[in-house]
Amino acid sequence: MFTLRFDMRAPAWAGPAADLYAAAIDMCAWAETRGAVLAVLSEHHGADDGHLPVPLTLASAIAARTNSLAILLAAVPIPLWDPVRLAEEISVLDLISRGRVSYAFGVGHRREEYDHFGADMSARGRVADEMLDVLGPLVRGETVEYRGRKVRVTPACASIPMMLIAGGSKAAARRAGRHGMGFISQTASPGLKEYYEEQCRAHGHEPGMIQFPQSGAPTAVFVADDVDAAWDELGLHLLHDAKIAASYRPHDDSVASITRADSVAALRKDSEDGGPYRIFSPDEAIAYVGAGQLLPLAPLCGGVAPEVAWPYLERAAAAFAHDQ
Repeated sequence: MFTLRFDMRAPAWAGPAADLYAAAIDMCAWAETRGAVLAVLSEHHGADDGHLPVPLTLASAIAARTNSLAILLAAVPIPLWDPVRLAEEISVLDLISRGRVSYAFGVGHRREEYDHFGADMSARGRVADEMLDVLGPLVRGETVEYRGRKVRVTPACASIPMMLIAGGSKAAARRAGRHGMGFISQTASPGLKEYYEEQCRAHGHEPGMIQFPQSGAPTAVFVADDVDAAWDELGLHLLHDAKIAASYRPHDDSVASITRADSVAALRKDSEDGGPYRIFSPDEAIAYVGAGQLLPLAPLCGGVAPEVAWPYLERAAAAFAHDQ
């Protein structure tokens, strides 16, 4: 089985963004019957390469073209949203998808994004907690008091979406525990899992779903018949993705998906040492899936043109089919 991740980065030298968006939707529709179990959409704002700013819109298009594929929005920087508008978006998307969309909420880490919205980054933790206090009741159709007014969102969700907290700090774990949410950690910090569980129980909740990075596990995979040729074809796209992701966290190497490689050769060397970006041969992909791992595919990573991306996706699906 495999997952699909779409950040929709499209550097100026890559293909048209409209083609990438169309391809992402087509790929999800094609892949859900060929081993894809989850599509992950991220959110960032004001990026030079057009990183996806409104994942709920793309999720709606994907949900309308698919029947069973689960969709995860990770991470949604919740202080940059209005909770009432977000609850309305979540509710309608829940109806369109028939309950297939889940959310991982974060507080964001780029000052540029807070400046983009004229928001106070120093208040992000307090704002996030304030919003999370009302978001669950809002999507359930309950009347809540928010900033001095009574609000009710209609229509209500048909099902209650799974909501988690994403982050790699004690503050994120504490927020997840306070609100009784699951926790997706971007780091493998010692003691963080236990701290999350303590915080859940301290606030009267049983711990929810947790996910921590696995040492040496890839986060963006392609499957190629000729790995050398694939690095020649994909290398600049993967390097763009890696460099932009690293620039978002200039002083933080704790996140599992970050590499500081500054050339294609360095990125390939990093991949051989267990780095996040990997190009597998079909046999390697079959072995990886056979060991019970999900292949984390990023078909359009760094603006890979759809006509280039499709054969890699097809080979990954064939690796899954071989394992069945």
